[in-house]
Amino acid sequence: MKDQLTKEEVLHVANLARIEISEKEIEKYQLELKQLLNDVEKINEVEGYDNDILIACWSGPTNLRKDETGEMLNPNEVIKSAPRHSGNYIEVPVVISDGEGA
Repeated sequence: MKDQLTKEEVLHVANLARIEISEKEIEKYQLELKQLLNDVEKINEVEGYDNDILIACWSGPTNLRKDETGEMLNPNEVIKSAPRHSGNYIEVPVVISDGEGA
């Protein structure tokens, strides 16, 4: 098995990822990407490892309710009943932050 990927293979991966890399980076990634692929191969060789995806921790049937049409809510009443609103928008607390303040 070869120790590194070819220049063309690295450029192909970079193209798929939509990134531009320099000639110096190509040499670096030839080794690093090959090592990553080797590590993935080792994981796949582990006995008992399977590729089955765990969807849920239970195997019984899921009981779903039927969709039922109902009366549409009045947008103005919805906004008025919201704890916080700004114009035609309901304000909600930040759930995911970019890490810069909040």
